[in-house]
Amino acid sequence: MNVVDVDRSDDSGEFRIGVVVSEFNAFVTEALLSGCLEALEAAGVGHVTVARVAGALEVPVIARKLAASHDAVVAIGAVIEGETDHYTHVANAASNGIAHVALETGIPVANAVLTVRDVAHARDRSLPGPSNKGYEAAEAALQAARVLRQL
Repeated sequence: MNVVDVDRSDDSGEFRIGVVVSEFNAFVTEALLSGCLEALEAAGVGHVTVARVAGALEVPVIARKLAASHDAVVAIGAVIEGETDHYTHVANAASNGIAHVALETGIPVANAVLTVRDVAHARDRSLPGPSNKGYEAAEAALQAARVLRQL
């Protein structure tokens, strides 16, 4: 058996990363964006484009546009359950749309659109530090971009 491990050398400065962030639930999404940008800066990424949209439903179409000119995309949003079924529809549409963009374009789209039942859960996942889901998504996007470049 011939096993070839993909080289995960640090070439982050060469990558162009797009970030699309929903303004709805900004108290969460701005913290996720901060985590994302912190991770990208720590990795030495040379070019980051941030695009803001109204809500999670708009995230996939902008992610698709960013994918056309970037090596990876990070999708940021926060869908918090309320009193109606709207939460379920928005969460599903955003998640499915993000996955579709990645498969359609062949560009990694890391999903940091939180879908939570409680505001406290959203806050917990957007606190500063490496457990911030925006931070984690940025790291995942970079790793996938590195792997794709090697394959």
